[in-house]
Amino acid sequence: MEATRMGTPNGLTGTTAAGGHAEPAAIDIAIRRLQERKHDWALLPISEKVHHLEQMRKAAVRLAAQWVKKSAVMAGLPADSDWLGELWMGGPWALLWGIDRYRETLSALAAGTDPLALTKGSRITGSGQLAVNVFPLHPRDHLLISGVRAEVWMKPGVTQQALADSVASFYRQKQPQGKVSLVLAAGNVSSIAPMDMLHKLLAEGSVCLVKMNPVNDGIGPILEEIFAPLHAYGFVDFVYGGPDVGKYLVQHPGIDEIHMTGSIHTHDAIVFGSGPEGEARKAANEPFLDKPISSELGNVTPTIVVPGPWTEADLRFQAENIATSKLNNGGFNCVASQVLVTPREWAQTDKLLYHLRTVLRGLPSRHPYYPGAEDRREQAASHAHAERLGDQPGDPVLIPGLDPTADEAAFREEFFCTALAETRLPGRDPADFLRRAVVFCNERLWGTLAANIIVHPATIARHRRAFEQALADLHYGSINVNIWAASGFMLSQTSWGGYPGHTLNSAGSGIGQVHNTFLFDQAQKSIVYGNFTPFPRNLHPRYLRHGERHILPKPPWFVTNRQGTAVARQLFYFTADQQAWRLPGLFFHALRG
Repeated sequence: MEATRMGTPNGLTGTTAAGGHAEPAAIDIAIRRLQERKHDWALLPISEKVHHLEQMRKAAVRLAAQWVKKSAVMAGLPADSDWLGELWMGGPWALLWGIDRYRETLSALAAGTDPLALTKGSRITGSGQLAVNVFPLHPRDHLLISGVRAEVWMKPGVTQQALADSVASFYRQKQPQGKVSLVLAAGNVSSIAPMDMLHKLLAEGSVCLVKMNPVNDGIGPILEEIFAPLHAYGFVDFVYGGPDVGKYLVQHPGIDEIHMTGSIHTHDAIVFGSGPEGEARKAANEPFLDKPISSELGNVTPTIVVPGPWTEADLRFQAENIATSKLNNGGFNCVASQVLVTPREWAQTDKLLYHLRTVLRGLPSRHPYYPGAEDRREQAASHAHAERLGDQPGDPVLIPGLDPTADEAAFREEFFCTALAETRLPGRDPADFLRRAVVFCNERLWGTLAANIIVHPATIARHRRAFEQALADLHYGSINVNIWAASGFMLSQTSWGGYPGHTLNSAGSGIGQVHNTFLFDQAQKSIVYGNFTPFPRNLHPRYLRHGERHILPKPPWFVTNRQGTAVARQLFYFTADQQAWRLPGLFFHALRG
């Protein structure tokens, strides 16, 4: 078995090619090289790290189309699929956007200026927390993702005066110490691995050994070529293989710390061991693992529907929004909507469900490429309330009318397939409903990674205090208003991870955060605000008077957008070169979606 080596023309720089199996001797060599270079990376001038990012950026642009093509094969999507836009945005675009945001922050640090000057100010929330405006930042942001904005909320007690001292702590150390981080990559979204790597490299100063997930390890060679400038200096390496390789890696003495994206079951097996002995160690809080681990472990994602003055067009549009949050990437997202929390007394609830069923039934079938998906879908479909909205293995399953007080599997286990549940809560008015929904989500649903809220802008205006209190009280690391939770992952200025406070023997959605390209040390959660209605329908006074001033038509990430692939491709290349001549084509496709 060939040991780790310098980059080659085909990009296969890791210990094995994709789909191969790393032998212990090759792994040992790779880890030894990383150990030898970890302090060099920690002490490397920031300007040189920026230079590496610029080289990686060029490679990411050059390889983007190949990346999407390979991802489509692994996901079982035809080359002309309308859904390839998901792969553009969840792969090359997310990485390119993240690289650019890290470049901005690091360039400011290298110049001796305050990276907070790049933000658009801050405010004190109704709960007394400091919220920093991190999107939009540039005029093009207003143009390309019009109407969307995002805040990072600091932990209670962080003041405006103290904020500067809680940014980029690694770069404030006088003698930073290098570390070797093992990144256990996820197999569902192709930008997760490189974005996790960038966080460990740039926010924490670690060198990285990445074990690709067998589900999508075909993109490994592409990522290796993108990261080749860092590999050439011994700062990153890649490994391929199954659970036995993973077990060898996590127990290797040359690995200083671990970051994983996956399931709570994998996390607990790593930390405490498997079988009855592992369960006993977890119960006694006696970890088998002897090194730090951070994690992102998924979620039973709620979508809270707040009652309000919705029109028939609103109901249809939000049904498409909900369908997207469930079926994007075939349902294989850690923040795929799983429990629709609706108002029991609202006259529109049944109409919304009608439109949702219509949208779900009207979508083409998708290939259930992720291992175990068909079994999980069948298990969900066996529920007494379940409705099969299609006969193919990847078609949706809707489970309406769940008792919110019952012990339902949908409330405590992540489906990770095309199944969506619905439950109804009482509420005298929107404020009362919101309070009940917050309690239900915090106390009955597993996980704290992300939550969605769909709410009419007029309802926010009339119940602003209750709405702001709900944002403060929801124990989720990412809260997304009128936009799917994937936005909190994609923007990268926002923090991404479970709500702070989890422990090794109660890890929930995970410990720690990634992305967060402003390098906030005290981030608690991020809030992303989207648009309730698309352009040009938002020009009606009923929306304009409540702030729906934007030019974003049906979003390209909607599973119902027939121009999603064209828009996402155009968006990527405009992000890459900022050439104005691309805008007419981008807008042409966007308006036809």
